[in-house]
Amino acid sequence: MTAVAPTEITLPMMRSSLYSAVVSDALDSLGYRNQSPRLSLPPLTVPGLLVGRCKTTLWADMSHPDPRPYELELQAVDGCQPDDVLIAAAGGSMRSGIWGELLTTAARNTGCVGAVIDGAIRDVTKIEALDFPVFARSVCVYDSLHRQRVIDVDVPVELEGVTFSPGDLVFADEDGVVVVPQAVEQEAIRRAWVKVHAENEVRDAIRNGMKAVAAFEKYGVL
Repeated sequence: MTAVAPTEITLPMMRSSLYSAVVSDALDSLGYRNQSPRLSLPPLTVPGLLVGRCKTTLWADMSHPDPRPYELELQAVDGCQPDDVLIAAAGGSMRSGIWGELLTTAARNTGCVGAVIDGAIRDVTKIEALDFPVFARSVCVYDSLHRQRVIDVDVPVELEGVTFSPGDLVFADEDGVVVVPQAVEQEAIRRAWVKVHAENEVRDAIRNGMKAVAAFEKYGVL
């Protein structure tokens, strides 16, 4: 590899050059091989790459009247900071659409850049109009009132056995959702940056006629 990573790789630089698969490869190389939920969480509103820092919420199903409707989810949304991604760990529940137009509008006002929902959402067309990326399992028309509620905020949560901690970097696109633990963030992003620029060299070499085997032997990148 001939590419050299800059001293600082900012979020705008990540958004312009990186993507989930190359970040996953970088994490693999560091021994972090379980950083993406295996069940797909596709983009249900707008396509493209989502990059930001985790703002976590833990959800639970309920079958009784909620004594404090929407309390913690509203606090979580209002507590978002610029470049946050709202993470909703709802255990894949399809009981209701826990994310919709109003939460999206409130989140955007704080600078939140997207949401990853391990469950269902609703108001898809209206969220699309707000150009707000949401990755989720599916859609459900039901409101969350008396069906699901947030039970904790800003704590480590799990999506399909993968831990998302507050402040962790998260990448999401059509290939999947990948979380980067803060303990290895700097090295993982450096390796991803180097690899993606090396891949560009390999791509150019193959386009110019180099065989795939020869390209791998020369660059060591696939």
